[in-house]
Amino acid sequence: MILLCFLAPVVAWLGFGEQGLIHLYRTEMERKAYVDRIHQLAEENQTLLEEVHRLRTEMEYIESVARKELRLIKKNEMIYRFNKKEPRSADTESIIKKDPKP
Repeated sequence: MILLCFLAPVVAWLGFGEQGLIHLYRTEMERKAYVDRIHQLAEENQTLLEEVHRLRTEMEYIESVARKELRLIKKNEMIYRFNKKEPRSADTESIIKKDPKP
């Protein structure tokens, strides 16, 4: 019983203290989150570096980016734009079928 009285506060201090096991666990989870974020940013950085390289070296890629983002066209080139029709609902189709117009 005396041993339990001395051992219980030591175990509680190790588990819940300022530098205890729970704090250590939370710190480790935070570290893992930061490592994952670092890997994600490194991949994003690599992708951006590859795009910069392509923009500096490939004229076809520069042209495609200019066409998409700036909506540029070549000389004597025509652009056709089509309006998208809205799909008919079932109610509209039934009205059209029932309406007897000569």
